[in-house]
Amino acid sequence: MANNFNYYSPTEVVFGKGTHAQTGAYVKKYGGTKLLIVYGSDRVLKNGVMDAVTESVKTEGITYELLGGVVPNPHLSKVYEGIELGKKMEADFVLAVGGGSVIDTVKAISYGLAEPEEDVWTLFAHTRTAKKFLPVASVLTIAAAGSETSNSCVITKADTKDKRAYDDDISRPKFAIMNPELTMSLPDYQTECGCADIMMHTMERYFTNGGNMELTDAIAEGLLRTVMTYAKILHTDPENYEARAEVMWAGSLAHNNLTGCGNDGGDFATHMLEHEMGGMFDVTHGAGLAAIWSSWARYVCKDALPRFERYARNVMGVTGEGTDEEIAEKGIQAMESFYREINMPTNMQELGIKPTDAQMREMAKRCAAACGGSQGSAKVLHEEDMYEIYKLSQ
Repeated sequence: MANNFNYYSPTEVVFGKGTHAQTGAYVKKYGGTKLLIVYGSDRVLKNGVMDAVTESVKTEGITYELLGGVVPNPHLSKVYEGIELGKKMEADFVLAVGGGSVIDTVKAISYGLAEPEEDVWTLFAHTRTAKKFLPVASVLTIAAAGSETSNSCVITKADTKDKRAYDDDISRPKFAIMNPELTMSLPDYQTECGCADIMMHTMERYFTNGGNMELTDAIAEGLLRTVMTYAKILHTDPENYEARAEVMWAGSLAHNNLTGCGNDGGDFATHMLEHEMGGMFDVTHGAGLAAIWSSWARYVCKDALPRFERYARNVMGVTGEGTDEEIAEKGIQAMESFYREINMPTNMQELGIKPTDAQMREMAKRCAAACGGSQGSAKVLHEEDMYEIYKLSQ
């Protein structure tokens, strides 16, 4: 049975070739006059993307400052740096030029600028909720996190290794410039990590025990099949524009809540498990998700068997006879084969980490605490369950 739902996705999407040259006009459209531009690596400086963005901003008479150096699993320290710079320049709009880590950083900076009397980390520690938010937007250069249209952001407090999310609809960006050409210079590993992340955002909403809608399932299954098809193409043909476009659009649709309409809110245990891996070992998010997924799937499968059987047949193309459990296992194996085909890991050893038993206990403890004690819809997981999944992934 379908659940009641609100679908809210107010971000204006500007999609296609050359669209990043329109950035200044869209900042102006949404009221920006003093712009803080945040980016990650020097790639956007060397390939001319930032020049095109800043030239369009100057054309509109908008002043700006640049802040670079955002890293994967973005750090709270960079957020604080951005807040201080934003205060100094009296920023009224914050723009991300990059992928999910940069967009998440921009959202966190905006929270801090909008309520300067508060420590922004208290939002991620969930000791308060945000009351204000400065307008943000993005020029997307990596298709992965879906942060360009989502209500979420994830920040890591490096000194304590806490990686925490904060979700609030007030943080949805005003616009997202999405030019697939800007992703063509990415290394294959980053591209495929992005594809794994996009798929997981959909799968987290798909594997539930709390009601579903046939139309939502069909959208989710189509999105997953599409990303798998084009992830394999990009693995061998990285400059294929059509493949880049399909994956980039899928990234937004996977995480703007479209694929969760009518369900119970989703599972998201895999994401929470990976957050602790990322916090402790600084692994790339998409690869971490791929590494932990099959262990989670086998642990919870019997509790959501109809969903896993449907996934195996409708997404992974499993055919033939067999019990639901046998078909579900074939689906999980097919998913592992796909991950390996695009050089993604299927366990923590393939990911390149070997946590000790004490470290797995610590990750499980932190994960349970971050979840408020339990997490999951396919199967509700508690601390001991989380520990067992980490053990299965060794």
